[in-house]
Amino acid sequence: MRKWIVLTVVLSLVMGCKSTPSAPQKTDLELGLETIEASLLAKHTEVLASDEFEGRAPSSLGEEKTVAYLEAEFKKLGLAPGNGNAFTQDVPLVQMTADPSCVLEVQGPENSRSFEYGDDMIVWTKRVAETVNLAASDVVFVGYGIVAPEFGWNDYENLDVKGKTVVILVNDPGYATQDPALFTGNAMTYYGRWTYKYEEAVRQGAEAALIVHDTGPAGYPWEVVSGSWSGAQFDLVSSDGNASRCGIEGWLSATAARALFELGGLDLNVLKKAAQEKGFKPVPLNAKASMTLNNAVKESVSRNVIATLPGTTRPDEYIVYMGHWDHLGKDESLEGDQIYNGAVDNATGTAALLVLAKAFMAMETKPERTLVFLAITAEEKGLLGSKYYAENPVYPTRQTVVAINMDGLNTLGKTKDVVMMGAGNSADLDQLVERHAATQNRVVKPDSNPEKGYFFRSDHINFAKKGVPAIYAASGVDHAEKGEAHGKAMSDDYVANRYHKPADNFDPNWDLSGAVEDLRMLFLIGHELSNGTQWPNWKEGNAFRAARDRDRAN
Repeated sequence: MRKWIVLTVVLSLVMGCKSTPSAPQKTDLELGLETIEASLLAKHTEVLASDEFEGRAPSSLGEEKTVAYLEAEFKKLGLAPGNGNAFTQDVPLVQMTADPSCVLEVQGPENSRSFEYGDDMIVWTKRVAETVNLAASDVVFVGYGIVAPEFGWNDYENLDVKGKTVVILVNDPGYATQDPALFTGNAMTYYGRWTYKYEEAVRQGAEAALIVHDTGPAGYPWEVVSGSWSGAQFDLVSSDGNASRCGIEGWLSATAARALFELGGLDLNVLKKAAQEKGFKPVPLNAKASMTLNNAVKESVSRNVIATLPGTTRPDEYIVYMGHWDHLGKDESLEGDQIYNGAVDNATGTAALLVLAKAFMAMETKPERTLVFLAITAEEKGLLGSKYYAENPVYPTRQTVVAINMDGLNTLGKTKDVVMMGAGNSADLDQLVERHAATQNRVVKPDSNPEKGYFFRSDHINFAKKGVPAIYAASGVDHAEKGEAHGKAMSDDYVANRYHKPADNFDPNWDLSGAVEDLRMLFLIGHELSNGTQWPNWKEGNAFRAARDRDRAN
């Protein structure tokens, strides 16, 4: 009897096992996606944005802790060092502080005028020198200071500005005219960025370059100029001590610029209008500029952090995920909270690198192309860490398929939209983002303020300038539950009260569900590109297309 009982039990167990379906095996994508969780993103963000990291300023104790944390976490995940046997790339920096007692003296045909630092102008030098002199330099108005062959535009045509001071309008003619057939109309091109204008002035041989500030086309008031470009300014250290840069760079207030033109008997408004027309000829201002700029100089070394997941079949082709680890450090002159923790900007984007790295490492089948996880220094000092990498790439730009940038993740919940900065620059990338956003029932929208040139204000732009196609896409403001007005109000509140302020702290009450959606979308985009053969490119006529075509042809 006992044998029959035992046999019955055994048969029941066997039949029960047969009747219970086995759990379906998860796909590689599912294995990766399920690791991208709000709790993990919050964990890394909280650490990086803690007071212990002292605001993550380059070349500080905060940097030491940040770099050590990132390196340790990359090692835990099993990633390889990204720079030979090292996880870091040294970035030589120089800090220069202009003496605010400097004065710009301008002599016209009959009268002279002194322009004061702060109210009238803000100037600096990127030359590594304690003193820079500008002596009786001829002043020339060069319109927008643009040389753009693809638009048939050259403000410097047949002009020799060696040793001269060029005065330049901000933004580009498309914004000024709102003509969609001129440049790209309201949307700023790279030629409208102040960085480009100084670069072009150097190429033309100018000794000084001064941009005329105007709140509308600049996208910010004079107070931003006087606050951001006064005090210590950083740059990379070059072998020639940055001798190839203009001796003086800076901004003129609108009031000071009008006064400067009047010294030579000219009307700024009339010449502004003339500069909007193709074929504009530069105008000498019948004035000479002089200045002595004294400068305090301090050199240091910071670091980019680089980790890789080597590709299985095409290891010499690269997908780069990037985000800047640095923020503004400490200000001991402040009362109360003195630490700029930079929780949203950009502890979230740095934490995202670790989250995405874990997602790819969770997959059983590793990508065919190499994945590079690049945590960048000195973004807040002028995109310097990414500039250094782009000029000294560990992985050749011609073999870099795409750069995917993460800068300030969504902490306000899911949205119905994705904003793609620089939409319209690359049909390949536009379609890629649109397709993957659609799988989340989200729509892709362009930047709502294209005239402000946000696409040109984060680290990916240094890759774009070398021709590498770049994606900068994240949650929009159309909140999934509370609507667009609510989302915009919350976004505006962050900008007004926490952005670049000590109040940008980690909050355990954040709703990171939207950030998780963004990271899953970017994970899928990277997964597709890392296992495909596609080489995205910029559109014909785009400012970065020629660089890409040259690079890929070599």
